Amino acid sequence: MTPPPRILAIAGSDSSGGAGIQADIKTVTMLGGYAMTAITAITAQNSCGVTAVEALSPEMVGAQIDACLSDIGADAVKIGMLGSPEIAHVVADRLETAGLPVVFDPVVVATSGAVLADEGTVAAFERLMRIATLTTPNVPELHALGGTEAMAAREIAYLAKGGDAEGPEVEDRLVRPGQQDIVWRSPRIETRHTHGTGCTLSSAIATHLGQGLPLDEAIARAREFVRAALLAAPGFGARHGPMGHQAVR
Repeated sequence: MTPPPRILAIAGSDSSGGAGIQADIKTVTMLGGYAMTAITAITAQNSCGVTAVEALSPEMVGAQIDACLSDIGADAVKIGMLGSPEIAHVVADRLETAGLPVVFDPVVVATSGAVLADEGTVAAFERLMRIATLTTPNVPELHALGGTEAMAAREIAYLAKGGDAEGPEVEDRLVRPGQQDIVWRSPRIETRHTHGTGCTLSSAIATHLGQGLPLDEAIARAREFVRAALLAAPGFGARHGPMGHQAVR
């Protein structure tokens, strides 16, 4: 039996289970990976919004990462919500020399609209974007990072996600320095159950990278997983409900 890819998710906890670490664990598991976690913050949230956030200490976040990498090891890493600039730098310190595929989802605003990263934390994203194999900003996150010109100046690979844009199609664009863009377009799935789409996509990409797939194929397969989970949403919650990770085969 081939061992599963070991995926370390570094992100915040979502008490309602739709996003964050909970979405990462579901995604990695359903795609055949072995999920490990380093929790950066605890949130009280549901489909209606985020009501409380408590960041863990940077030392505790670093200790979780060390515990995972020193024993079980990892084949890829997904980074989501960080909680503070200090945590962002601790994560960068641990991963700069790890030599692992890293997918960085620069979480700034939750699906509900709650702000999850202050200016200092966004500034600390610079180190993580340099380390990452791929950064996955949505429309508001791309704006917070300075837009396409600023991303081009950084000379990094990123996936500009179009789920937050208007129109009947969703366009996701992979931009890599010195290479032609790859664009995926799909009919928009009209649903309010979009909580955790970014977390799910980034952890799915990380899982496929951990399985050894090339970046473009990892993204294509991850997009298919997200779309299937959107279609399988169980209908929970009053507003931005969770997806149906459990139904995707």
